[in-house]
Amino acid sequence: MRRIAAHYLIDRGAVRLRPVVEADDEGRIVSVGEWDRLDGRAATEFYAGALSAGFVNAHCHSELSYLRGAIPRGSGFAGFARAIGQVRGGFTAEERRRALQAADARMWHEGVQAVGDIVNDDSSFEVKSRSRIAYRNFAEVFGLNADTSDARGLLRRADTSLTPHSAYSLQDGVFREIAAEGAGPLSIHFMESPDEAALYRGEGSLAEWYGRMGWTCDFLRYGSPAARIAASVPSDRPLILVHGCCAAEEDMQILGESFSTPVAWALCPRSNLYISGLRPPVELLRRRGETICVGTDSLASNDSLSIVEELKAIPDVPLPELYAWATINGARALGMESDMGSVEVGKRCGLVLTENLDSRDGSLRLASESRTRRLL
Repeated sequence: MRRIAAHYLIDRGAVRLRPVVEADDEGRIVSVGEWDRLDGRAATEFYAGALSAGFVNAHCHSELSYLRGAIPRGSGFAGFARAIGQVRGGFTAEERRRALQAADARMWHEGVQAVGDIVNDDSSFEVKSRSRIAYRNFAEVFGLNADTSDARGLLRRADTSLTPHSAYSLQDGVFREIAAEGAGPLSIHFMESPDEAALYRGEGSLAEWYGRMGWTCDFLRYGSPAARIAASVPSDRPLILVHGCCAAEEDMQILGESFSTPVAWALCPRSNLYISGLRPPVELLRRRGETICVGTDSLASNDSLSIVEELKAIPDVPLPELYAWATINGARALGMESDMGSVEVGKRCGLVLTENLDSRDGSLRLASESRTRRLL
């Protein structure tokens, strides 16, 4: 049994003062209370800073960890996609395994409890089988000439389901086949670039690329990526839309009216800045009351897989709200809220300490030197 106390607990969008949390030897929360005066008992561990549940990285490509630093910043949406194809063959299987192992270990140390992870092959599963992080794997189907056969080979792995890459990279029948299969969440790259919407008008770099390759799209009749998703995905299917940098209010309105459960918007701001310099529409999403969660994308387009560094890239949002995005909202999006995402009795949610917070004006903020580390 451990008894852990701190100055603050940030949980479910609120700050509690003087928390004390007890957990059993398996890491399950036994009690959550408040200390009045620490009695000096040796069994109580006190930490300066704020406690929270373990973080949920709602969108990651951990299998690309070996590409850290391999693709230059500012390459743009199309340039980044081309660069991955050019460089990914230059690494051995052992180099890939070591990079993933290091990324997994660092995520755990910094407080990540669960990951919504995109997989395109089986290279990440050996490391995941030994990881203490809970991975929810999305076997991604990508390509205008693709079918689901290759991705289906990954479904023998635990906690793995099919997902379409995006609303611009799959033909209609394949997209609908995936959308109709199963009841778990889909994780779809959505409006990361203005070229996605432009494609449906026959314009932009995607349309030009497809034209040069002699590829035709059988889905442009939907009129927009949002309209295509609304018409193709069952209304009761949980949906995670990733990036959303160029999503307009009309898109959010269409999607919000089409699904019986709230759409989760997974924001990866540092990846967007790395690739294109675009930013997600945070204030629009907040104003509309949309459900927001946080991802890191991959080390091909980010300096680290740190959730707290991702939160620092989202300015002017109260810290309790940011932490709700990074914990309970992400857990709900992945269907894991019964055991993680909030510090509650019975949960094995992890316990993370955030140190070096800025509290000078009476409210808590992340500072440049703020860091997180796992306690439980």
